[in-house]
Amino acid sequence: MQPAGQSISVGLNAVILSVDGDTPQLLIVPQEGGGVALPFGPFDPARHRTFEIGLRRWVAEQAHFQLGYVEQLYTFGDRGREAPVAAMSGSGDARIVSIGYLALTPDKSTPPDGGGRWRGWYDFFPWEDWRDGKPALIDTEIIPRLSAWADEAGVPGRRASRHDRLKTVFGVGGGGWNEERVLDRYELLYEAGLVAEAARDGQVENPSQCPAFGLSMASDHRRILATAISRLRGKIKYRPIVFELMPDLFTLSALQQVVEAIAGYRLHKQNFRRALDRTGFVEGTGRMESRTGGRPAELFRYRREALAGLPSLGLAIPRLRDG
Repeated sequence: MQPAGQSISVGLNAVILSVDGDTPQLLIVPQEGGGVALPFGPFDPARHRTFEIGLRRWVAEQAHFQLGYVEQLYTFGDRGREAPVAAMSGSGDARIVSIGYLALTPDKSTPPDGGGRWRGWYDFFPWEDWRDGKPALIDTEIIPRLSAWADEAGVPGRRASRHDRLKTVFGVGGGGWNEERVLDRYELLYEAGLVAEAARDGQVENPSQCPAFGLSMASDHRRILATAISRLRGKIKYRPIVFELMPDLFTLSALQQVVEAIAGYRLHKQNFRRALDRTGFVEGTGRMESRTGGRPAELFRYRREALAGLPSLGLAIPRLRDG
């Protein structure tokens, strides 16, 4: 139970994502000591009329970046989640509940000095990028360590439960890989003491032996990022949200490259384009992209005005099975 008299402070976190070519990126803000974090700050009811206004002000102040598309992601309120870096100024002993937001932008420019910096999101989750095949890290490092952790459970039922989770989230034993389970995989690694945040939070008996897969982040910000990637990977299949990451004019190859960067695997080109044609999401402009060598490609645009207010689906993302 919450201690008597303990107050609650509301924090605001922004996961700002873009795609530069074939590199999905996250806007991070440097922290003292060399760490990185999401833009974050407290909600001030005296200054901020809404949560989103407060979020936009914190992002502008910390990252020197102006947000475009934003949607509320999730509310994070686990006890102790704010320790040790993301405790907010003035919060004292208050319990911190953070409201996370997902922001998408086609703007890939570097913010002014003193602001945020772009970093590839697969630097934080290297096991999630299957575009060049299954990452070697999974079979050589992650699965053996998770299997050993599962075997260490003293109670047979608990041991079986751990192995079931391993099969479900990492596809062990033919379970299949579900690209949307980014958060489940990160939380399993955290529970098994295989990420730096687990060692930092005292969840590992011998922190020096923690393999620290992927780059760490302040507080529970990597968990928030995993939640955002899971949401985005799922949502592109039922809403045309991917176009928030595209410039006004783009080639179909560039669109496919962005979808592949998000999903983490290669698409079947012909099936992708046939499915895209059926949606009516894009239309050709008759203009051609200038290229050095090779055949020029037509530039397309998203039919935002024509589709406004109409029910719409997302994009089919047919996997290239032999890719």
